[in-house]
Amino acid sequence: MKIDPKTHDKFFNILKAVVAPRPIAFISSQSKEGILNLAPFSFFNGVCYVPPTISVSIARFAGEKPKDSLVNIEETGEFVVNLVNSDIAEAMNKTAAEYPTEVNEFELAGLTTMPSELITPPCVAESPVSLECRLKQVVPINEGTRRECGLVIAEVVYCHINDELYDGRYVDMKGLDVVGRLGGHSYCHVDNLFEMKQPVYKADK
Repeated sequence: MKIDPKTHDKFFNILKAVVAPRPIAFISSQSKEGILNLAPFSFFNGVCYVPPTISVSIARFAGEKPKDSLVNIEETGEFVVNLVNSDIAEAMNKTAAEYPTEVNEFELAGLTTMPSELITPPCVAESPVSLECRLKQVVPINEGTRRECGLVIAEVVYCHINDELYDGRYVDMKGLDVVGRLGGHSYCHVDNLFEMKQPVYKADK
């Protein structure tokens, strides 16, 4: 089967299924008026090490309503990426609906706020890892349409990680127990691990 994304109206379903598994950025943000927002986004990844930089793509609109997360990030320049493990997967899913701006998703999902160190929006206390982020830029994609997205590029300025997960060099991936996003309504557990060491090229002497 050959598919042209420009003419296939369900290509979004294919893209989500084949770019997988995707990490979930469970983003906590706060409006200029102090209203908290918590929502998951799975078009998320690392960008570079120095400075530590991440990216996450957020739709500009949900129907006619602007996405609160993107509005908050653009207006305040701050947000937290909280990782999702098995323990909070159900709570994360509760926040995925499009709620009115005044709804506090922390309370709705039964999650706890934890103060950040360098920025205003709080972390999710139940998350195994929280990355405090400051906005670098938002790159508009499909600008000016109802399907516009903002590619958020931000620097990680502080990290919270559970003590038992980090030995000073490596993160315990099995203990981290992160949940990944797949296509449709599917998710996955990152628990079937194997290792491969990266080869090092050595020229013949």
